[in-house]
Amino acid sequence: MIDKLARRRFLKTGGLAVAGALSVGCGPQTEKKPVESSAAQMVSTEFASHEPRLLPGCCAYSFNTYLSKKKMTYPKFFDRLVEMGSLGADMTVYWFQSTDPAYLDELRHLAFRKGIPFSGAACGASMVQASAAKRREVLAEIKKWVDVTDQLGASHLRIFGGPLPKGATVKEGTDWVVETMKPACDYAGKKGITLGIEDHEGVTQSADVCLEIMHRVDSPYAGINLDITNFVPTPNADAYAQIKACLPFATHSHIRDPFEDGTPVDMERVWRLFAEAGYKGYMSAEYEGKEDALTGVPKLMDKIKTLCRKYSTV
Repeated sequence: MIDKLARRRFLKTGGLAVAGALSVGCGPQTEKKPVESSAAQMVSTEFASHEPRLLPGCCAYSFNTYLSKKKMTYPKFFDRLVEMGSLGADMTVYWFQSTDPAYLDELRHLAFRKGIPFSGAACGASMVQASAAKRREVLAEIKKWVDVTDQLGASHLRIFGGPLPKGATVKEGTDWVVETMKPACDYAGKKGITLGIEDHEGVTQSADVCLEIMHRVDSPYAGINLDITNFVPTPNADAYAQIKACLPFATHSHIRDPFEDGTPVDMERVWRLFAEAGYKGYMSAEYEGKEDALTGVPKLMDKIKTLCRKYSTV
């Protein structure tokens, strides 16, 4: 399988560039331009020229129903990861008891003792803010969580674009995100931390907008936290086409099944897309199913582990 993927990648993706990815169908607010960004070209070339490394991971959010009600602690979450065979923990910050360095150091040490690296952290900061003062507050919030991520010893932080306020346009929302994310990446980069904006509810549910943000932020410390189920299909691009378009900038992934509309995800197809793009990183379960998380998450993890073994070089 890997040999076939390598040959296809040599023939098809050697010249990968976002100008081609944008062919999934830009809206009128997005101007199509050739990629001039050195950071964008670096990311594209790097992913196209190396073998895929698809690592099974798990988001703490998968156990939202337990962590939010304090029926599970982070140390117990680490135990679950060991039982499920997860190779990484995506640490949702909502349930941290504190941001005090002593507490964060303890979490870091406990995870190390369990043999679990942090694939990253995830905060809820949303950058689509109509008020300039509010955008400054969000920038300060992101910087705070960058510092926390650094204290944990992780290298990736998930952030949000956010929903559009009533009366705002997609262009305005995109402008606000770029205005906030660019200095946030400058700050994060000094600590070696990458910011991954998630394709989530709101302005970033379009691949075109996600890619425009990447081009305009123009930082090697900017990426897309690629949730495979959140894109809104258009007449020109279904969810799979939008996933493929964003893969050159994917720095972390969230794996769910099914899509928001209840349609099952073709997981084999998704893994082939990641493998053919040469993605290197975590395929992190983010379970939100109806089944109890204690049984539902391990089932999703088993699918992820099987597919990672099939399509990864490690």
